[in-house]
Formats: sequence, C-alpha cells, structure tokens
Amino acid sequence: MSEHRHIIKTDAPPTSSVEDRSRGGGLWRDGLRRLGRRKLAMACLAVIILYFLLAGFIHLAELFDWPVGPMRWQEEAGKSYSPPGSKNIFGTDMFGQSVLRKTLYGAKISITVALCASLISIAIGVPLGAIAGYFRGFTDDVIVWIYSTLSSIPYILLILAFTVVLRDRSIFGHKLAGITAVYLAIGLTSWVGVCRLIRGEVIKHKDRGYVQAALSYGCGRWRIIFRHILPNVFHVVIIDFSLRFVAFVHAEVILSFLGLGETNNPSWGAMINDARMELSRGVWWQMVAATAAIFVLSLALNIFGDALRDSLDPKLRITRES
Repeated sequence: MSEHRHIIKTDAPPTSSVEDRSRGGGLWRDGLRRLGRRKLAMACLAVIILYFLLAGFIHLAELFDWPVGPMRWQEEAGKSYSPPGSKNIFGTDMFGQSVLRKTLYGAKISITVALCASLISIAIGVPLGAIAGYFRGFTDDVIVWIYSTLSSIPYILLILAFTVVLRDRSIFGHKLAGITAVYLAIGLTSWVGVCRLIRGEVIKHKDRGYVQAALSYGCGRWRIIFRHILPNVFHVVIIDFSLRFVAFVHAEVILSFLGLGETNNPSWGAMINDARMELSRGVWWQMVAATAAIFVLSLALNIFGDALRDSLDPKLRITRES
C-alpha cells in the first residue's frame, strides 16, 4: 500500500503592501528604540525642544499681549553698554536694552523662519520628487531640468535674489515684509535637495513587490504614490528635515545680518551686525550672546540629526550590523 504524502508549500508570496507596512512600522519602532538609547542625542533633543517651546511661548505672548520678559526687550534695563552682571546677565546694548531679552526674542525669529521654510520646501520637493521618480519620461526630464537649473546657481545668491524680489510685495492683499519674505525666499529655493532624494527613493521602490501587488488590485497611480510609496520613504524626509533645519537658521541669520530680514524686532543676525560696530569699543557681550545661542542650537541640531539618520536609515543599520 503506497503512502501518499501531501506537501504543503510554505513559501511566502511576494511582499504585499500589508507586509511592507508592518515592516515599515517595525523599522520606525526599532529606529526610535535605538535613538532612545543615545543619551547625547536625547540631551540634544531636550535642548531643541527648549528652543521650540521658547519660540512658541513668545508667539503666544505676542498673540495675547502678555507682558513677559522677551516681549519687553525695548524697555531700558540699565545704562548704555552696561557689562554683564547680576542684574543683566548679558549686559545691555547702546540703548540700555537687555541683551538677554533680545537673544531670547531672536530665537522666535530664527525658529519661525526655519520651520516655515522647511515646511514649504517639503511641500514642494516631496510631491515633485515622487512624481518624477514614478512617472519618469518627459515629466522626469522637466523636473530634473528645473532643479538642476536652480542648483547650478550659488545658494546664498539665489536666496538674496528671491528675498529682494519678494520684499515689500503683496500676495492676496498681504504685504511680504520682514520674516515672511525671508522664509518664502528660503523655502522656494531649498526644495531641490529633498526632491532629488525622494526621486531616487521612489525609483527604487516603484518596482518592488508591494507596488506590483497594489497595481494588480487596481489601485490608481496617484494612490500608489501617496498611499503606498511615500509612507515607506518618509523617513528620508524626516532625516533631511532635521539636517537642513540648521542650514535654514544660518540662512536667516545671514539675511538679517545683511539687513534683509526682520527690521522691527531683534534677531540674531541683526544683533551680530550691531555688535560688529561695538567690538572696537570693547563691547563684546552682544556678539557673544547671539553667537552662543546660534552655536548651541546648531550643535544640538547637528548631533541629533546625525543620530536620527543612523537610527532610521536601514542601509546604515545593515552596514553596521554586517
């Protein structure tokens, strides 16, 4: 009597969108777990959160007219050019205004400009990069030509040109003055990097199993791009955001230093420009206060951005584990 054996195949089918989402969820959980074990990165994150909370608090104080310290930077806090002491930690400027209050208020300007510019660049670069990487052909050629042209122009000159053009213009009845023109100029010129990154990632993902499975189920192209592919490559956007944020802060400082940024309220760039003329008089505290605030924020953003990249980038994880 012959024995019949039934062989059950256990080979898994090609990767589906459900499997890819679960794998993506595991990637995020695993990456955040590794990030949480980095004590230096967590300390830098606390510093970054402190800057953001300060900027948000000042925004609320302006909105509800709270008479708090940073909002009273125009008040005389002592004599002109009073050196740092127990009453004024960072001394006073030529008008007797507290340098500490001006430095705290400057955080609101830089954080606001960098955040708004980052959101604008993501809103432009991510869809364009996804469309170029998925459709390829003529569409890809046009988008690549546009960002290649922009990237061929020196970045700081491009920002200066956009700032000068946008300044004092009106859009939908709103006058573009101060930081509005600055973050529009930075955002409209800085989407090239994230667009190039997303385009490359979409090109790699468009032929994978979960995309083919979605096509076989009749999903439309736009649904595949924005519902399936982008969630699987969005860690690239997060990493790019954390690394570029500090560059946007520096761009705002440069524009304010050149007199193209905020003119009615104190900013770090304007403080450095004022302190440049004061160094010959031996007045160094305004320069030190502004540069120290920029240095602490830049260092925290760079360290945290590198740690975030190491934790979330699968290629770096595989390389280190191998």
